[in-house]
Amino acid sequence: MDKVKQMIFCYVTGIFVMLMLAVFHIPGADNAKVTRDLALGQAGWDVRQTQEELGKKGYDLEPADGIFGLRTYQAVADFQKENEIRATGIVDRETRDAIYQEESGDRNSVRVAVRTDDDRKAEKSVSRGVSRKEVIMLARAIYGEARGESLQGQAAVGAVIVNRTRSGSFPDTIDGVIFQPGAFDAVDDGQIWLDPDQKSVKAAELALSGYDPTGGAIYYWNPVTSTSRWIWSRAIITQIGDHVFAK
Repeated sequence: MDKVKQMIFCYVTGIFVMLMLAVFHIPGADNAKVTRDLALGQAGWDVRQTQEELGKKGYDLEPADGIFGLRTYQAVADFQKENEIRATGIVDRETRDAIYQEESGDRNSVRVAVRTDDDRKAEKSVSRGVSRKEVIMLARAIYGEARGESLQGQAAVGAVIVNRTRSGSFPDTIDGVIFQPGAFDAVDDGQIWLDPDQKSVKAAELALSGYDPTGGAIYYWNPVTSTSRWIWSRAIITQIGDHVFAK
């Protein structure tokens, strides 16, 4: 019996070692081109590289382990849906080109579709010139303040925060604006520390890229619940979803 257990142990260990070798970092792999189709159950450096690329686009695949599991499958399917690709969960050539932006030759941007209330789409190239920390912190604020809004409505809230950093009347950093005392309910009630979803991350990326459906607003509020006379004295620009936006 002990001999059988030893054989089973050696067999399982061998499989584990082979799997680790499959996902082990290969020198130069970061710059290598992914060419094979990737699907559920596969492993390797190209799976890890694809996970890292999807992670840059806001999909929660950290740490990138090089194993194509259910989490990676769902992220791929979600990416395909958002980019109008048939949602198979398989990284085929069309999906691979969209992930790596090979057709445009730009590996530093991603095309994001924004759906308005009229069900129209506007595409914008999202700049990666900001840190991941800024994206996530802005996404936290958006999620805490406006998670029930449309993507456009969430991006609008993000745009207000970005606009404040550039106005000269507020702190000039994302963190500074968000944590300015009394500025946001989500900070006061602790919802700022809720984990943002992919929609809020995408809204943050749009706002940081310069997408601003508010037309330069630096204030917003819910007209149904707000009783502040001062805030109602601001010049209203527009209303998006449940929020009014003003200068």
